[in-house]
This record gives sequence, structure tokens and C-alpha cells, in this order.
Amino acid sequence: MNYCSHCAQPVRFAIPEGDDRPRYVCDACGTIHYQNPRIVAGTLPVSGSQVLLCRRAIAPRQGFWTLPAGFMENAETTVEAAARETLEEACAEVRIHGLYTLINLPHIDQVYMMFRADLMGGFDAGSESLEVALFEEHEIPWDELAFPTIERTLRHFFQDRRDGGYPLHISDITAEDRERYFGSA
Repeated sequence: MNYCSHCAQPVRFAIPEGDDRPRYVCDACGTIHYQNPRIVAGTLPVSGSQVLLCRRAIAPRQGFWTLPAGFMENAETTVEAAARETLEEACAEVRIHGLYTLINLPHIDQVYMMFRADLMGGFDAGSESLEVALFEEHEIPWDELAFPTIERTLRHFFQDRRDGGYPLHISDITAEDRERYFGSA
């Protein structure tokens, strides 16, 4: 950030008085620009023994498979965001059961909130998906998953299904985890 979004004057990166971390501060109008993590909300849609995945039509990771998810918008709840993203990406309506995985990615300022859900009818590729399909566990394209958050959510799900319960899973993915997943490229 170079300029204040309130008065267009230059900003500096400093620790404001009474704070404990650097922020963008505008000395001209006194605005402190707080930058907070972005929430990614999505679903793990299930139909019988199958899980619905979308092949991404957009960057990043175009052509790779993911669960329907995306950035939360202002003025919506996390459940509304998850349902909206599922409708946008998979043209699918779902019945949401509850929060299933909460995954922190502090190195990229994101928090993933994935909800277990039942698929309620048909599905089709939305504008952000090349294709959408149902997969049995043994059919999951593990080497073609877009993000480590998606792999972690799916692995929890299939293990929990075998164990007969679906607890909330809270975890972190570090920069090192992400590098191991994507490689050094």
C-alpha cells in the first residue's frame, strides 16, 4: 500500500501508538489501515458414498480439482458464503450440516472454513469450473488436487467416515507445508 484510500496521501508502515504490530498509517488524515485475513468458505458436498469435486477453470491452479469454495463476501455469513460458492462453482444446492474443517494459512493471510453438506439434486459446471463430477474415495485424483486444504479436508472425511463420526478438525498449513505440496516451482 502506497497511498491512503481515504485521502490519497502517502502512507507509512509503522507501529501505531498503542498497537503491537506494523500497520499502514496515514499521517495526513490519521487513518490506520488494518489488513485482516481473508476467509475462504466452501462445502464438502456428499451424495451417497461419493464426493463432488470441481475442476478449476480459473487461476490459481487452473485445471486442478477442488471442493467448491471461495472468498466470503461482506454482508453474508460463512454458511451463506459456502452455499453461494457451491451454487456458483457446481450449480448445486446443498444442505449444510456444520463446520467440518477450519484451516489457518497465516503465511498467505487466509482461513479456510469447509462445511460438510449433502448434495440436494443435480449439478453442473459453473463459470469457474471446467467440469464437476462425483468421486468414490478410490477415484479421487489425489495428485491433481488444487490445494493442500482440499486434500486435508478429504483425507479427514474419508477417515472419519470409516470411524463413524465427523468431529471438527482445526489445523494449520505452514509455508513449509505448502512448499512441500507445490514443490519449489
